[in-house]
Amino acid sequence: MLIDILKHTIMITAFVLAMMLIIEYVNVQTKGKWSKPLQKKGWLQILTAAVLGVIPGCLGTYTAVSLYSHKIFGFAALVTAMIATSGDEAFLMLSVIPETVLILFAIIFGIAIVVGLILNYTIKDKTLMKLPENHLKVHTEHADCICFDSKILISQLKNISFQRAVLMAGLILFLFGLLIGEFGHDHSFIPSFDDGHGHENETTTHGFDWKWISVSFLVVTLIALFVITTVNDHFLEEHLWGHIIKKHFLKIFLWTFAALLFIHFINDYIDVESWIKDNMLTILIIALLIGIIPQSGPHYIFILLFVEGVIPFSILLANSIVQDGHGAIPLLAESKKSFIVVKLVNLAVGVIIGLLGLFVGF
Repeated sequence: MLIDILKHTIMITAFVLAMMLIIEYVNVQTKGKWSKPLQKKGWLQILTAAVLGVIPGCLGTYTAVSLYSHKIFGFAALVTAMIATSGDEAFLMLSVIPETVLILFAIIFGIAIVVGLILNYTIKDKTLMKLPENHLKVHTEHADCICFDSKILISQLKNISFQRAVLMAGLILFLFGLLIGEFGHDHSFIPSFDDGHGHENETTTHGFDWKWISVSFLVVTLIALFVITTVNDHFLEEHLWGHIIKKHFLKIFLWTFAALLFIHFINDYIDVESWIKDNMLTILIIALLIGIIPQSGPHYIFILLFVEGVIPFSILLANSIVQDGHGAIPLLAESKKSFIVVKLVNLAVGVIIGLLGLFVGF
């Protein structure tokens, strides 16, 4: 049992980190270009904020907070970005429900724009904050990245750094595991819930398809391996190793392992599926309250329960609307008032959407 959970944890962690590496790569390549086209038009801020928010991970929301702190974004655009984001949980959803998560992204993108436009045309105070001269600037400037230079590529591989060697070895081992079927070919990725008749249900309720998952894992791993092999040492050590591995690896691994283990053990003592279906409103409230936490990890449980078919899409959607991973932490440092008001607005939207979803049955 523990071996299976550990194997699934490694699989999820590897995919999430590979996706993060790719997003970091793209983010650095487009440095400074996100804010330049912005004009002093509210609707353009809203659209830009929604695009930044829907980008998986924290980089888009960090950028939105930075633009807000520089008064390039108004409060309405900030709310838009925070509703549109799913934080680092987006990477987990991309790994386990790639088709469904695209629908979720589209829905919260639309909701974020509608809410943002309403706020843009109704609130008078556009920023809700007073800034000191040395206010925080987050993730808007990056050192240059030599992303593919054949002149230094051979030299880098001959004199390979410890960080590059570790990352390449890890991805190659994971890739080998995918190819020989150690990862991604069994029918259930989290402990199955008993159906009440002595039979465990299969994880197919929400279109969970391991053939599709295996292909996506393979493609993302190959792209990440290309990035790690070709970027220069500075980019690899400062961005990929310093940011992704050192700051995210252990957290993602431990939260994922804990969530899988938690589901397995409570299923041994509680008829979780029946209890949740009899207390769906309570689960919605819990999902909304946990969404307030400005951290990635606690929300994993709702993704895994959705994968198993225990909770409906509406609860996952409501949690995604309210939560923003740790993208709002810089905002908390900048303006506690803005942080609180953003969370209250998102919570109100999450309540409306969640209750509506439960009422219509989705």
